Amino acid sequence: MNYLCPLWLAVVFIFASMQVSAEEQTLRVLAWPGYADNDLVAEFEKRFKVDVEVTLVGSDEVLRSKMAENHGGNFDVIAANTAEIHYYVDQGLLQPLRPDRITNTAYQLPRFRDYSRLPDILIDGKVYAIPYAWSDMGLIYDRKQFPNPPDSITSMWDPRFQGRVLAFNTSNHNFSLASLALGGDPFRISADDFPRVSEQLIALRRNVLTFYSLPEEAAELFRTHAVALLFANYGRQQLRQLHDAGADVGYVIPREGALAWLDCWAISRSARDAALAHAWINYMLEPQVSRALSERQGLSNTLDEPKDVNPSSPLIWLRPVEDDQRRAVLWQRIVSGERAPLKETR
Repeated sequence: MNYLCPLWLAVVFIFASMQVSAEEQTLRVLAWPGYADNDLVAEFEKRFKVDVEVTLVGSDEVLRSKMAENHGGNFDVIAANTAEIHYYVDQGLLQPLRPDRITNTAYQLPRFRDYSRLPDILIDGKVYAIPYAWSDMGLIYDRKQFPNPPDSITSMWDPRFQGRVLAFNTSNHNFSLASLALGGDPFRISADDFPRVSEQLIALRRNVLTFYSLPEEAAELFRTHAVALLFANYGRQQLRQLHDAGADVGYVIPREGALAWLDCWAISRSARDAALAHAWINYMLEPQVSRALSERQGLSNTLDEPKDVNPSSPLIWLRPVEDDQRRAVLWQRIVSGERAPLKETR
């Protein structure tokens, strides 16, 4: 027995070590639909002899809730727009990157390698994110219902299209759109202007058919409810879906400018294997991988100039807002149908 007991303990120790090793060889990815397709994931798994566990999200709010769990410890690498990257850095949920480990940035267009000109990539002199995909958030319109393309964001409030407008179910973007429609700053709404912007969103709620969450949902609603106008939160990805479905639609950047997002890859502060996370980001920037995103999803990658985008179109890159919690609370009151969402408890 004196010999068997140590032997048994040794077997238990080896088995436990194998379990820990297996866990460390699973890369946990938090991303948007289309960013980690099965075949691309399978190639990464084969090349690095690891497993990849992908969790998909459909909104910034869901992304935040996922990252809030276990203080970001449930994920190793995430995809998020620049405004969200800044938020996660402020919350201590991301770690600085090692750009020297991501050599495929050499394939990117110069403007996506100049981090000083991009919002919220460099924070306190450290690189926290690598650009991956981007899109403007324009307006998709039914050509049969618009003899001329709409030229203003205020078209979403046009009473002629009541019940035939689709908007996205999100707080930050909608407050930004409402402020933009009123001629204000989309990311810095003053306390005095909040009532007026909130009333503008109440008017939008009354004019829309509904607020959608996923692009597939929007495409189905567009086709089955004779929708005239759609705010394309997912940008040209949604235009591609509607074209593929046979819809006769056009796409415009309104004269006020279009909100635009730049999605990046970043690494969680609690990543189990930072080297493997860096390898994932580097893999995502391989030409065949980045171009697959554009070919399949209709999104712009950071390697190629998009053919159907006017470089002079006024784009408004997303930035952190003045008070996202206030926006979220007010938005829930507005979207739920509450008539007087302005009586805030602060």
